[in-house]
Amino acid sequence: VFCFPDPRTDPWPLVYSPVPVTLVFLSYLFVVALGPSCMRRRRRLELRALLLTYNLAMVALSSYMFYEFLVTSVLANYSYLCQPVDYSRSELGMRMARVCWWFFFSKVIELLDTVFLILRKKQEQVTFLHVYHHGSMLFNWWSGVKYVPGGQAFFIGMLNSFVHIFMYGYYALASLGPRMRRHLWWKRYLTILQLCQFVAIAAHSSYNLFTECPFPDGFNTAVFLYILSLLALFLHFYYRTYVRGKQ
Repeated sequence: VFCFPDPRTDPWPLVYSPVPVTLVFLSYLFVVALGPSCMRRRRRLELRALLLTYNLAMVALSSYMFYEFLVTSVLANYSYLCQPVDYSRSELGMRMARVCWWFFFSKVIELLDTVFLILRKKQEQVTFLHVYHHGSMLFNWWSGVKYVPGGQAFFIGMLNSFVHIFMYGYYALASLGPRMRRHLWWKRYLTILQLCQFVAIAAHSSYNLFTECPFPDGFNTAVFLYILSLLALFLHFYYRTYVRGKQ
């Protein structure tokens, strides 16, 4: 399957070749590497109105993608245990492929998270976890849209979109300034929600490694190993922030 791109999505923007997404990734690393030194002698930017607009737009986009993943999978009678890719050009098959592309494109937009942190001189938040997560998701979902736009992968997109509704909602409230801080007591539970998401995806992708399912084992294996790496990094973040931090 991985040798043959899906002819439906192959010509779509950013999908047709690995060059565009690689250039986006290299530009991202360039900003991460040089951005802090460029801002060193400059005044930090507040960007309050821009951040509020951006985060609310991401809440709207995440809500749209969650709705599309959920409704399309229900209408197409998708299985949560074993779902091969529908390579047909049926209405529902194309609808699922399109929302997979939008999910991939959202990962390109989310690189702005890092740009805003650097412009606001919050370099301490541009951690290895932050850069690794944002950068790797680009290539993960580029390959997903190019080769398996739908099938088992819909579950990952649907779950992640759901989590991002709350995550960007949190960021939108935080962008309103210090007066909102007392209303953001639920940050810890947002991290727990992210951890639950990773556990669910790990269970979902590993299940088919031990059962017969016409979905590429290579893709499920890659997802499983990648999710384990995120689970380890987020658990370390949780311990450092909420357990050791409290001590």
